[in-house]
Amino acid sequence: MPIARPARPAVLLLCGVMCAVMLLTGCGATDPPDVDSEAAVTLDNCGHTVRVESPPRRAVSLNQGTAEIMLSLGLADRMAGTATWTDPVMKGLEKANARVKRIADNTPSFERVLDADPDFVAASFESTLGKGGVATREQFEKLGVPAYVSPSDCAGKDNTGDGDGARSKPLGFDAVYREIRDLAEVFGVEERGDKLVAELRQRVKKATSGIDASDVSLLYWFANSESPYMAGCCGSPGMITRAFDAKNVFDDTHEEWPQINWETVADRDPDVLVIGDLTRKSQTAESAKRKIEFLETDPVTKNMTAVKKKRYVLLSGQALNPTIRTVEGVEQVAAALREFGLTG
Repeated sequence: MPIARPARPAVLLLCGVMCAVMLLTGCGATDPPDVDSEAAVTLDNCGHTVRVESPPRRAVSLNQGTAEIMLSLGLADRMAGTATWTDPVMKGLEKANARVKRIADNTPSFERVLDADPDFVAASFESTLGKGGVATREQFEKLGVPAYVSPSDCAGKDNTGDGDGARSKPLGFDAVYREIRDLAEVFGVEERGDKLVAELRQRVKKATSGIDASDVSLLYWFANSESPYMAGCCGSPGMITRAFDAKNVFDDTHEEWPQINWETVADRDPDVLVIGDLTRKSQTAESAKRKIEFLETDPVTKNMTAVKKKRYVLLSGQALNPTIRTVEGVEQVAAALREFGLTG
């Protein structure tokens, strides 16, 4: 089904007879002052060429991570919908988010996305724009809709196997900053992108100032109590851990979120447990409350050092994904390490 392109809004200028004549030659069309409506943008995105002929007017974010970047860039008025949320929206973005239609809380169908009449789609994960996801990039592009994926999900990462992929090298904040700048360029708001990146860099610098956690070990638990998903070495939790020169107890695995048995977890006995506090309900022990209840009652985990000392750090699911919320994760872990007296 071909997608009808929305017409650009024409603004009639109250300029009397002279402008009325000029309107016949098209003088009345205008765009927001910070948008170059004629400039096409071409990006090398995860080994795929994405070409956007003009700044999107009806963008759809297929994951919370890309949605929060767009909202942070002040683009709510150019978003036709969002989907796939694990957490409440980031603080400060509530009003902007309320203006954008929620297509689906979880993964939407291809048809529901097309119903929003998008002129650009963005996703945080290659799996969202692949087989088994919403649709492939090619399916969107055949309908004239450019499809973008967060660079953080493919930088040094292999997503071809089962699970959440594996990384050949550690992810850094530069991949997140690149995504911000890419989206700012696509929408023609480069100055906003540069400002947001500068703010995030400053927050990381402030949070990590004076911290030496080189003797501290951390474990990151995302979800599931029967066969828990723990963070491997090199994704978003690795970005947080390296910010303090600390150690992830499972830094010997390159899988993004390997499922590891509790006996192995207890044997590693981390100093601090970083726990995903999720609002979704697709796995067991999603909320931090349920996770802590499990840890303090299970015979294998209740004698772990971090459990006995109640050294818990609660992070949103988005802070445990490589997004702008990872900076929030750095801040919260830093504050907890200071509170626990583990900053050296």
